[in-house]
Parts: sequence; C-alpha cells; structure tokens
Amino acid sequence: MQKNFALIGAAGYIAPRHMRAIKDTGHELVCALDPYDGVGIIDSFFPHADFFTEPERFDRHLDKLHRQGKGSVDYVSICSPNYLHDAHIRMAVRNHAHAICEKPIVLNPWNLESLCELEAESGKHIYTILQLRLHPSIKKLKQKITEGPADKVYDIDLQYITGRGRWYFFSWKGDMQKSGGVATNIGIHFFDMLSWVFGDMKALEVHESRPEKAKGLLEFEKAKVNWFLSVNEKDLPRKAIEQGKRTYRSITVDKEEVEFSDGFTDLHTESYREIFAGRGFRVEAARPSVEIAQQIRMASR
Repeated sequence: MQKNFALIGAAGYIAPRHMRAIKDTGHELVCALDPYDGVGIIDSFFPHADFFTEPERFDRHLDKLHRQGKGSVDYVSICSPNYLHDAHIRMAVRNHAHAICEKPIVLNPWNLESLCELEAESGKHIYTILQLRLHPSIKKLKQKITEGPADKVYDIDLQYITGRGRWYFFSWKGDMQKSGGVATNIGIHFFDMLSWVFGDMKALEVHESRPEKAKGLLEFEKAKVNWFLSVNEKDLPRKAIEQGKRTYRSITVDKEEVEFSDGFTDLHTESYREIFAGRGFRVEAARPSVEIAQQIRMASR
C-alpha cells in the first residue's frame, strides 16, 4: 500500500537520496519543509508536493491532513541539521507519523531514552539511517569476523577524508554545538559500523582534534582501530588527487584492504526497503555510535 511522506530539510545535501528512496519504493511525498526555498530538486521526484519555509505552517499542515482523515502523512523523513533532529522527530510523532531520521539521530546519548519513551507512548516508530550495515562489503566483513576465531583481536586502520570548501566552516556543519564536530558529522556511520562488526567499545583515545580533522584510537571487543577523519582536501592521498577525487575511504583489517569505495548511492533506498519489511534500525541501534561520538567530543575539550 502506498504511503504518504513529509520531508524536513528538503534543501540539504542528503535530501535527494531520501526523495529517491521514497519514489523508488513506490510511495508519495506530499509536503516538504526547508527555510531555504531553492529546492528545485523536488521537481525531479515529486513536483506536486506542497512546500513550506516556516515550521509553524508545516506543522499546521500535517495536523490538518491528519484531521481531514484523507491524505494524512504516514512517515516524516528528517534531513535537517543534526541539532534539530530531536525536535523534528517529536514533530513527526506529535502529528501521528513514524519518523525516519538521518544520522546522528541525536547528538547526546541521554536523549535516546526520551525517544524510546516517545515511541512507547505514541505507538509510532522512530527509525534511523545506518546504511553502512547494508553495504555488501561490510556485511561480508561482519560475517568473516563472526565466523572467525572467538578470541582474535584485529588491527584496523580507518581513514575517511572528504574535501570541503570554506563554506563548510561558516555553515552549521562547522559549529560544534550544532553538528557535533567532524567526528560526529562525517564519522558517526563509521563508528556505528565498527561497533556492529567488532562488538562493544572498551576504550577510547583522541590524539588530535581540530575543526577540520580528528584522529585517535578505539578499542572494541574484537578490534583495535586507528581512525582518521578529515574535511581538509590537503589530507587526501596522492592517488585520490591524481584521479580527481575529493573523497577517500579506506579500511584495512590486519593490513588487508576492505574495498567499499562504491555501492553507496543506493543504500538509502535499501534502508527504506528494510524499514517497510519490518527490519529498520530503531533508536537503540544508534546508541553505540552516539555514545562513541559524544565521548570523542568530550575527550577533545
């Protein structure tokens, strides 16, 4: 059965992936919200969707659709800045809709309990996007670790460098209070993947923390991970620069490369399919990565 969607944060970088996921899974976007009105991308997917720049009018519209009993919104996809996710999840649930929230679901782990309470009280589900768990190479890696020696501890090296321009540091992404910093903004999916594959985190060290980069050591039940994250293009390796790439991802397990450079573009659509199949990732699934990112943030002060 076709479901009706609303979307918050329609002008953001990640919003088109959610629009495509809604369309490719056979559902309809009926309304969208963003304070910035340059959202022509909607025309490529749902040109008849209503659009709002003011959250008050958007909230009222969701309420009216519900009260009319026809065309009410079943799901709200949330692509807004990180620090607004909690509030927008609550807006969705208050309007009798399930929420599908981009990473991080919240910035601080103590907000997770209240979201679980909100689910229990409302009967609505709150999902988050943890798409790396669906990447074929990562699923294969998890299977390898699960079937490997129970007492083995792996040596992992993780690097993620994605060049960002000067605009980045003038936007909410460059504001620690709004984004959680570079470790949260670009690293949280990797922290989720590491905890999913290698078990609970045991120890954490931060060796460097700047607005544009961070690095450190994470110890999990089955791995010791040296990690490096950066939005500074000067940190890109020569081979990436020679290929004209501004993004470089690398994971080595006991010095053996895990190839996962491709296969990212369809993972949001796959995430939506998993939600509709009853296998979506709920609030508690996000806890390990939220706790890791928050501890890195605290250790950096």
